[in-house]
Amino acid sequence: MAAQPLSRMLRRLLRSSARSCSSGAPVTQPRLGESARAASEELSRRRQFLREHAAPFSAFLTDSFGRQHSYLRISLTEKCNLRCQYCMPEEGVPLTPKANLLTTEEILTLARLFVKEGIDKIRLTGGEPLIRPDVVDIVAQLQRLEGLRTIGVTTNGINLTRLLPQLQKAGLSAINISLDTLVPAKFEFIVRRKGFHKVMEGIHKAIELGYNPVKVNCVVMRGLNEDELLDFAALTEGLPLDVRFIEYMPFDGNKWNFKKMVSYKEMLDTIRQQWPELEKLPEEESSTAKAFKIPGFQGQISFITSMSEHFCGTCNRLRITADGNLKVCLFGNSEVSLRDHLRAGASEQELLRIIGAAVGRKKRQHAGMFSISQMKNRPMILIELFLMFHDSPPANPSISSWDPLHVQGLRPRMSFSSQMVTLWKGCRVPQALLLAQQQLGSGCFQRHYTSRADSDANSKCLSPGSWAPAAPSGPQLTSEQLTHVDSEGRAAMVDVGRKPDTERAAVASAVVLLGPVAFKLVQRNQLKKGDALVVAQLAGIQAAKVTSQLIPLCHHVALSHVQVQLELDSTRHAVRIQASCRARGPTGVEMEALTSAAVAALSLYDMCKAVSRDIVLEEIKLISKTGGQRGDFHRA
Repeated sequence: MAAQPLSRMLRRLLRSSARSCSSGAPVTQPRLGESARAASEELSRRRQFLREHAAPFSAFLTDSFGRQHSYLRISLTEKCNLRCQYCMPEEGVPLTPKANLLTTEEILTLARLFVKEGIDKIRLTGGEPLIRPDVVDIVAQLQRLEGLRTIGVTTNGINLTRLLPQLQKAGLSAINISLDTLVPAKFEFIVRRKGFHKVMEGIHKAIELGYNPVKVNCVVMRGLNEDELLDFAALTEGLPLDVRFIEYMPFDGNKWNFKKMVSYKEMLDTIRQQWPELEKLPEEESSTAKAFKIPGFQGQISFITSMSEHFCGTCNRLRITADGNLKVCLFGNSEVSLRDHLRAGASEQELLRIIGAAVGRKKRQHAGMFSISQMKNRPMILIELFLMFHDSPPANPSISSWDPLHVQGLRPRMSFSSQMVTLWKGCRVPQALLLAQQQLGSGCFQRHYTSRADSDANSKCLSPGSWAPAAPSGPQLTSEQLTHVDSEGRAAMVDVGRKPDTERAAVASAVVLLGPVAFKLVQRNQLKKGDALVVAQLAGIQAAKVTSQLIPLCHHVALSHVQVQLELDSTRHAVRIQASCRARGPTGVEMEALTSAAVAALSLYDMCKAVSRDIVLEEIKLISKTGGQRGDFHRA
């Protein structure tokens, strides 16, 4: 692989002694007997000429803000050999059928096209890229591409020791290894697999084979591993590592929580307290990392500040997902299928027009950390295994886990554009909205869908048994006088300023009778509008949070918990909805729960109305409430 960033023109020029450069540069091969020094000087002159007369960077890879995209990340697989509690359930996630994934030849075809246009760095990601059987051959084929200077891989390190000698021989030039903890017991608890020592062996094997630096990616999550910052930094004292601390970022399946994010400045302050002499290193062009070095240490530490201080202005990265979609921004939800166009027989020029149009639509910068957390995007595992940016796992391993999506007889059939399911199996999941889209084969089964927006170790997925009416409990205090009117009978908001803050909770339900046709489409997730259960779930959560804006005399409540659960009832061709809300304050959350259930039901109606107008919303009711002066209520 070339060590210098020469254009492909130079390599073509050196193939023949009888041609001359179209730009006027003389092209001659050194004659027999010519000294090595003279040949070297000749090559140097050609390089200088080509630098001065270089053709403009590809217009297809240049966006409307002048950013030139020379770095391509290619996901080789959606599969992973770990089962991180904060990433996926123990049994894994439904994956895109193999026929819908890029073949090796398609990967190489696209790589050739991008490199021809100016891409000089390719990083292979996943899933876990090193579980792909032909990963060594892919690296070898990429190494032959003229103009490609760097081939990298991002891996969890489990298979690295075994494969790295072959990968290095094939042409692998850069390695990123994901490692979120240095505590073996914590590692095993997080990933549900043994393997900590394999990862460490992989790191040392990379060092042994001369990779410098070996990059170690660590997503820092409050309550999980922020106490290990100094331990990670200390690794760089005697090892040529670049330990990269990455701000926790939002993707489907983790529903980002600001409280979980440890900012770059907070991490930097922590490390500076231990090593006040920490030095800032010059930033490379288009670098995503702010690099620092502790004087006397062999390696360095870096911070990737995607959330607190974005680096969109110098972004030069494009991504191709395992199913062949081009993503121009990691945080963008727009994608274009290169695979479909490739298989339809698109010419190279047609593919370039499609790529150029996508790159041209790239925005100046992503929406910011709070807006991003509300955006629809792929789960990270289906973009790449750069790191699994998800909420931290349960703090107590003894707490029994819960399964947010039960599917009987599941046989997934995903299209390239499907937003795949990121499932969480664990407990204590702050702000975890589990977003799913299923395209399922034939057969009758139940789809259960649930979301969680706080830590609730005792909550379970909705099941037929959970709908059984609860027995009344506690004092049933009621009032014969309306509370939202003043002494003259006019509408008025109740003054709750002097009421004590107590824990308040409420559960409400609703039923949507869809009819057989709409029910079947929802069950199989074949509605043209998309996944009705996902939309209804998100609508219910959002409605709970804005209830005071919809119901005139409701007080604003700072909710600490919102959960929306949906269950398909095949006997009635219905969807049962249950909404739970919790807060600490002077007033209850019954209206939040009722509004959540009602709006979720209305959203289902909206999703299905094109199929049938004979849809009935019924049984919108309060199931239970706890807290407050009037006592608890449980519907009989």
